[in-house]
Amino acid sequence: MLQVSYIRDNREQVLERLAVKNFKQPELVDEIIELDDKRRSTQTSMDNVSAEANAAAKQIGELMRSGKKEEAEGLKGKTGAWKEEIKKLGEALTTTEEELYQKLVLLPNLPHSSVPKGLTPEDNEVVLENGDKPELPADALPHWELAAKYGLIDFELGVKITGAGFPVYKGKGAKLQRALINYFIDEAEKAGYSEVSVPLMVNEASGFGTSQLPDKEGQMYHVGIDNLYLIPTAEVPITNLYRDVIVKEDQLPIRNCGHTPCFRREAGSYGAHVRGLNRLHQFDKVEIVTIAHPDKSYEILELMSNHVQGLLKNLGLPYRVLRLCGGDMGFGSALTYDMETWSAAQQRWLEVSSVSNFETFQSNRLKLRFRNADGKTQLAHTLNGSALALPRIVATLLENNQTEKGIKVPEVLVPYTKFEWID
Repeated sequence: MLQVSYIRDNREQVLERLAVKNFKQPELVDEIIELDDKRRSTQTSMDNVSAEANAAAKQIGELMRSGKKEEAEGLKGKTGAWKEEIKKLGEALTTTEEELYQKLVLLPNLPHSSVPKGLTPEDNEVVLENGDKPELPADALPHWELAAKYGLIDFELGVKITGAGFPVYKGKGAKLQRALINYFIDEAEKAGYSEVSVPLMVNEASGFGTSQLPDKEGQMYHVGIDNLYLIPTAEVPITNLYRDVIVKEDQLPIRNCGHTPCFRREAGSYGAHVRGLNRLHQFDKVEIVTIAHPDKSYEILELMSNHVQGLLKNLGLPYRVLRLCGGDMGFGSALTYDMETWSAAQQRWLEVSSVSNFETFQSNRLKLRFRNADGKTQLAHTLNGSALALPRIVATLLENNQTEKGIKVPEVLVPYTKFEWID
């Protein structure tokens, strides 16, 4: 959530940056400023009446002590009117503050100055590309056929048990999943992240804190009877560990990682590109989350991006890094890098990670602050990234490493899988 003071002081810049994100309600900016003017005016009026009432109360005491009872009683007669006016002004202030809040939560975060303009994924900027695309034989199979051939994943059984988008991993497929999770967690810990194990459901306050609510409410699974939400990413519970917390400046940066299943309704996703593991309703992911000093957050964003790239290099996967354009960015992000791997059998790039800096957008909602050397509190910056999401990693590993002998397991995973080949 943007800070009202920043919006007031930087109106033109706010409108300019919102335009980069293709925000369709720029009039909200002036409505917010007008409501803040009204809030300030009402607060001033209430403070003035309260001061007048307090001064009168003091004067009444002095008159009573001086024996001027009649004058004191005359002043007492006015206190009822003051109390009523203070009550009305208080109610008006509460209403205005609620209206202001409801409009503030509709504003997305402002994109960083480096974010390119654009409307669609085609407008994203390719920052770098690494690795050679493998050349597969003409009879190479897509991962869903390889999964069936080697008994790794049963999509139909998942449909029977739950529905489409909930696959069942079996045998070496299940072991490969577990190997990837353990490998990603171990690498995150080597990079300085502390592992946490968090709930898979969150309340409304948590969903609001990391800006999934109200923006992505329709994409989340809602447990109505308890008013809880299945997490779309471990970012939500891990970041919310620090909701309403003031940390010490010397504790920053705070780095956490965690593995969770993730649940996404993916409403409106249809077509050939959602086949197999390309788009699921439930999938596993290892998340890295950082609470950072504002002066260091973009340096840390690059470190997080490099960490993800290191994982892809170690797995032997060709990849590219994209800087997302304004129209393709998330609601709360100031800058997002997407990492995509090349699917040799499908002949297309598949997104496997997003690494984002939210600056103070989430921390303002979370009331996540740090106390600086002067003893003053300041909003921290929050960052997170997929390191990594498993489905498309599995898809590209199966497709890119297929041979006549079987599927070669990347060397870094063999200590975890305890086998070198899927055959």
